Amino acid sequence: MRWIVRVAVLVVVLAGIGWLFRVELALFGIGQMMASRMEIGPNQEINWSTGVDPQGRSAQDRPPNIVLILADDLGWNDLSMNGSNPTTQTPHIDALAAEGLTFSQGYAANGTCAPSRAALMSGRYGTRFGFEFTPTPTGFMPIVGLVGSTMDRPLLPPAISNSQQANLSFNEMGMPPSEITLAELLADQGYHTVHIGKWHLGQENGMAAHDQGFAESLLMASGLYGNLDDDEVVQARQDFDPIDRFLWEALSFAASFNGGPLFEPPKYLTDYYTDQAVKVIEANKDRPFFLYLAHWAPHTPLQASRADYDALADIELHRERVYAAMIRALDRGVGRVMDALKSNGLDENTLVMFTSDNGGAGYIGLPDVNEPYRGWKITLFEGGIRVPFLARWPARLPAGETYDAPVHHFDMYATAAAAAEAELPKDRDIDGVDLTSYVTGVDTTQAPHEYLFFRSGAAQAVRDARWKLMVSAPPGQPRKEWLFDLQAEGEWRDVMPEQPEVAERLRLALAGHNSEQAESLWPWVSTIANNVDRDLSQPDQPQDEFAYWSN
Repeated sequence: MRWIVRVAVLVVVLAGIGWLFRVELALFGIGQMMASRMEIGPNQEINWSTGVDPQGRSAQDRPPNIVLILADDLGWNDLSMNGSNPTTQTPHIDALAAEGLTFSQGYAANGTCAPSRAALMSGRYGTRFGFEFTPTPTGFMPIVGLVGSTMDRPLLPPAISNSQQANLSFNEMGMPPSEITLAELLADQGYHTVHIGKWHLGQENGMAAHDQGFAESLLMASGLYGNLDDDEVVQARQDFDPIDRFLWEALSFAASFNGGPLFEPPKYLTDYYTDQAVKVIEANKDRPFFLYLAHWAPHTPLQASRADYDALADIELHRERVYAAMIRALDRGVGRVMDALKSNGLDENTLVMFTSDNGGAGYIGLPDVNEPYRGWKITLFEGGIRVPFLARWPARLPAGETYDAPVHHFDMYATAAAAAEAELPKDRDIDGVDLTSYVTGVDTTQAPHEYLFFRSGAAQAVRDARWKLMVSAPPGQPRKEWLFDLQAEGEWRDVMPEQPEVAERLRLALAGHNSEQAESLWPWVSTIANNVDRDLSQPDQPQDEFAYWSN
């Protein structure tokens, strides 16, 4: 019952500081914490399944292997190929781009993690099947009532609570088994399917990864990268972020395999996942496989291996040094995956895709993480949803090129399906498209999408090739809209007064899209306002803009 005491502590903390800024992480931490209170056993060696292609084909004659690498909360400016930030260097991810395709306008499905993962795995807007909000644990609702008048950031608009109660437990909130996951689609094509890392799409009623098409699933069962007493793990605690203080106490260092008992990983989490990914590649070198490597890095809590931290002694700010060290481990892991493919003769006929679930977070206190874009995770500004979006497949895709039309997470689903010659489901709307025909010049008549849509309750957005309409519509509060010219000033100047016809066209497109979406399977808990331009370590200023977000 220790977790109940800790939830009670969180209630008191939130009441005292009045802050619900980091909804997604707090909710995920509480839900996973309940599982982590179980006994965590010693490390369990994973004996990955091996096999051969039943038709005896060579690596080049088989359908392409597919590797999807997903980072968590990776900022646009965290990749050295993207920006001017000298503290994070990513040579291996940069090399992946140089050897493959860079989609310069790649979009996450959402500004928080779980809905983005639902789109990646289903090929659809999560709102089509009621996955609009990040899952909320039962019992969290009373906390929301304590938030509002006690806010310690006086310029921040008050939070809005929802009286509707969820009828699902935390682990029952997820992607319905009726969705046809990418793993299920590829398994039907004879692929061996493996998941490593974060899932966050439900754990009960057939929603766990090993029930959703993955033959093998090594699950992140809690949220620490290493034990708190491990001298080889360096931590950066954010005193300006009260939720961060709670997480250090609540989370554990744990994994599980195919729904089995919890066990402790043998080393720093990012390196552990990389080790296991390399073993999966070696175990499956003789048959087609799909590897979904869902890293936790560089999501908070900020923990780095001491070796990576010591290698970056030139970075003065401690939290920035730890964060950069976490990205160093992530980048090294990408390089090791690519080396494993090459050493096993698989890299020419393997489709490797790399992206992040959303943009960098404002609550880590690093103001340049999403440069040159505005906003953060937990917003639909470009900083929250513009993400790295890379693909490499030497047998089919051009190398070293950039594709500039807007693309979306669900396109990775359709592109992987086409590579495997898997027929997309015909009994439902599939929003993703196969990007191969566009980047190879087969289809030059149109862009992949006329519009892209984003929604999390009060926060909504739509963009076309040039324009983006942003909406902040909290219940019972005035609706605010912005219109941005993404080909000119980006999101730094609202052109609504100058382009009313464009705004109305996008407004109608958004309304039409919303009319086709399903009701959420669980209600939002609180609608909060986020400072668009200042990270959490900076005090609000009178001229600051805020955008509401429901979760």
